[in-house]
Amino acid sequence: MSPVSDPDEDSGEPPTASPEEIAADRRRRRAQFLRELHEAKELRERVQPRRARAARMRYQMRMRTFRW
Repeated sequence: MSPVSDPDEDSGEPPTASPEEIAADRRRRRAQFLRELHEAKELRERVQPRRARAARMRYQMRMRTFRW
């Protein structure tokens, strides 16, 4: 039988990736996630303005009463 590589063995990162490339990829994925999160919050505010406003008020109250 010929040796066949198992697809489950691949960790997702190329084996020759430097730490700088891995960090850059992580920052790129994080930036994409934050953009999508911001877009989702804006959409929620447009679709449910009263509920979104109430959530903002609750968040502000939590921040005011939080002790550092």
